[in-house]
Amino acid sequence: MTTQDDGVTPTHPTYWSRFSAFFLPSKKNAQSKPPIFLEFRSSTVFITFTVCLAIFTDILFYGLIVPVLPFSLEEEVGVPEDKVQHWTAILLACYNAALFVASPIAGLYADHTKSRRWPLLLGLVALCAATLLLCLSKTLALLVVGRILQGLSAAIVWSVGLALLVDTAGENIGYSMGYVNIAMSVGLLISPVIGGTVYAAAGYYAVYYIAFAVIICDIALRMVLVEKKVARQWLVEQHQDEDSNSTRKSEKSDEGGHTTVADAAVASPALLPSPEERGSDGAPAATSDVPLLSPAKHPHWELIKNRRILAALLGIIIEAGIVFAFDTVIPLYVKETFNWNSTAAGLIFICVMIPGFASPVVGKLADRYGAKWFSISGFALTVPALVCMRFVTRNTLEHKVLLCALLTILGVTLITLANTPLMAEITYAIEEREAEQPGIWGEKGVYGIAYGLFTTGYALGGTIGSLMAGYINAGPGWGATTWAFGIWAAAGAVVSLWLGSRPKKSHTASISEGSLPRSTSGAV
Repeated sequence: MTTQDDGVTPTHPTYWSRFSAFFLPSKKNAQSKPPIFLEFRSSTVFITFTVCLAIFTDILFYGLIVPVLPFSLEEEVGVPEDKVQHWTAILLACYNAALFVASPIAGLYADHTKSRRWPLLLGLVALCAATLLLCLSKTLALLVVGRILQGLSAAIVWSVGLALLVDTAGENIGYSMGYVNIAMSVGLLISPVIGGTVYAAAGYYAVYYIAFAVIICDIALRMVLVEKKVARQWLVEQHQDEDSNSTRKSEKSDEGGHTTVADAAVASPALLPSPEERGSDGAPAATSDVPLLSPAKHPHWELIKNRRILAALLGIIIEAGIVFAFDTVIPLYVKETFNWNSTAAGLIFICVMIPGFASPVVGKLADRYGAKWFSISGFALTVPALVCMRFVTRNTLEHKVLLCALLTILGVTLITLANTPLMAEITYAIEEREAEQPGIWGEKGVYGIAYGLFTTGYALGGTIGSLMAGYINAGPGWGATTWAFGIWAAAGAVVSLWLGSRPKKSHTASISEGSLPRSTSGAV
């Protein structure tokens, strides 16, 4: 073994240390090197893509087995044919119940853990366990456990993933939520089609092969992801080194007799004291004008009773109710009216999905102008589209075109205009309250629990909408169903009156963000 001249034996990195440095980055001392591709792995684009894939994976897996479940219950588990519908409803209810209960708990845990990344990985473990159980189960008990685990996984992914997105996106939260909306729409559309088609062509286990393939991609991205606050340990230091080099160059130039320190400060604005640091005569002040922090005694209660938060949650319940209602009744209605098969019934939802690709544009506008008028317009314009669906009654080309046109309008008004700003409104409301009372949310913050409540609201709305649509369509009929949800959408427009505009950033947030460098990759 060779040694250095000073007698110290050089240390060589082990396989574990290399693995740890890449997948578990942590700056243990001043000599710790940054992990490779740090700026890309912590960039806003990469983190947004990872969160969107996680949400897409959850929705894909949920919808993938929906068309397969009735067949698997009968063929794999041995449930009698007259009990299949009963147990299908129970298994779907298990998922929604787990999602409803676990989402606030997952959000609360995310707010009190040091890393958003670890809860996301925990959710992935739950998803893998759920996938294995549902794939290999031969008993109803294991199927129930699998659906509950799937609901727990979804709760973690949605609550923690959206909180991580808020941490990452900064002022562009509406824009980022637009991409989440696209992931949701695509997942809801293609998952039942893929599940039914693959099951018919290749059998039961082939459906789960697709699920495992997507999960492997999800594992890779979640392991590679580096949160911005972790990357900041190295990137801030690099920024400080660059500033130090710039200062030394300025001083050397000054020694040459041609450049003054004031000139150097003009060349590097970071060297100038801020207005808060200067006194009335322009001299640096002894202390900066930083507001005293005033945390609330019960920040979670402050969150729940916030008017804008409540309005956003009610709007989410209404929006989810309409979406899941028509997911429930339209496939059956077009089968009975147009004699379409399951594939055609699934493909008609492309009309709803395509307008959703404009969601980032609407989110960007909401970042600038606020969520209020976008959501009001979205719900208000949804009302006539829903009511006009009652005119689709005959198996003719005109009625098929009318249904497609109305579904496209719903994609514009409900999915794009109403939903995206509502998702971002939760962040807007939290920031506004923070600006009014700096530090009210405490050291941990409340983004995790806030988006946990969002997920709970979405699950509740989906459950209510599915049940309402099923009972009304089976009773009074199609026309009554469209009228009922037209009134439901009008209620959403009224609720949206209590939404607000995009708040100014709080003073503490401005100081925090202003002290951090921005890299060209978007990483902080």
